[in-house]
Amino acid sequence: MSVSAAELNPRPLRVSPLIKFSRWTFLTLGIFYGAYFQRKFTKIETARKEKEERERPEREARLAVERKRALEVEQAMLNELLQLK
Repeated sequence: MSVSAAELNPRPLRVSPLIKFSRWTFLTLGIFYGAYFQRKFTKIETARKEKEERERPEREARLAVERKRALEVEQAMLNELLQLK
């Protein structure tokens, strides 16, 4: 059973020039579409990160106050439990 070279390497199909043109056009449009939206979303993300950096000290101070209050409440609960015994 030998396999001929024609069976192993079939001739490539001739693709219509219209299909070739369409493929290249859509590829090019896809690249430009991706580049446009990458630039757009990069600007949005950069603005979001800058806003977070500006608000970070305020947020950290608020979290520190909340942690301190929670610690005081927990300490008060422990003191109450110890006094009951």
